[in-house]
Amino acid sequence: MLTLQSLSEFREWRMSVDPSRSIGFTPTMGALHAGHLSHLHALAPVVDLRICSVYVNPTQFAPDEDLERYPRDLERDAELLAEAGCDLLFFPSDQSMYPAGYSTYVEVEGISSVYEGAHRPSHFRGVSTIVAKFLGLVRPDVMTLGRKDAQQLALLERMVIDLNIDTRILPIPTVRAEDGLAMSSRNAFLSADERERARSISRALGAGSAAFAAGADPEGVEVLMRRELDAAIQPDYLDVVDRRTFGPPNDETTEHLAIFAGYVGSTRLIDNLILESR
Repeated sequence: MLTLQSLSEFREWRMSVDPSRSIGFTPTMGALHAGHLSHLHALAPVVDLRICSVYVNPTQFAPDEDLERYPRDLERDAELLAEAGCDLLFFPSDQSMYPAGYSTYVEVEGISSVYEGAHRPSHFRGVSTIVAKFLGLVRPDVMTLGRKDAQQLALLERMVIDLNIDTRILPIPTVRAEDGLAMSSRNAFLSADERERARSISRALGAGSAAFAAGADPEGVEVLMRRELDAAIQPDYLDVVDRRTFGPPNDETTEHLAIFAGYVGSTRLIDNLILESR
């Protein structure tokens, strides 16, 4: 596996790639786990070359958030990526991605202002900006995005359409641990007792999914999910939304999504589950 940090060296490598070879791209912030590696496995039968970025993007963290606390282990990440068959690891520096005087941002209106956007006002501007920059550099045929970050997925799907970016987005299903908890780098911050409480998140979403399949309306699903959630967890939200717009479901909604975010102890977790009717 080739590893590159220099922007100029990456550009030189990208120009050297045979145009007939297709490229798949997985953007990450490192601290890799099985969920991230599932993206590379999904790309294997789809493209010729697989590129992964590891970059903890500072512009998607608010001043009071956990940028410095975010786990980093580039050496381990590189080992995992090599074992998974990654062809190139790109880990640029802050100085190269945000040079002195940087003042250009990409913002997707509407979806960026609700739920995670309301709780973290600058977050999605940072996400859309860095992904747009990576897409300009990598120019992949396919980019993977995890369904666990459902609002981010919907936002970036909108951005790619709106900016006429010629990259297909491949959504990757959420990978869960045996206890049902969605895999996340932040799970490492949970104590044993907090992890036990966190298990109720997936149980609540699962109960909502079963109720929706049995004919419950979105409001009824929300009531049931809140009842199933551990009483010690105070959710920022536990709602049913339109999967593509993150607005309230309506007659034009084709995909319903149950979404959760909240703190388990001092660790903020998110999760979601697509709701399907029978």
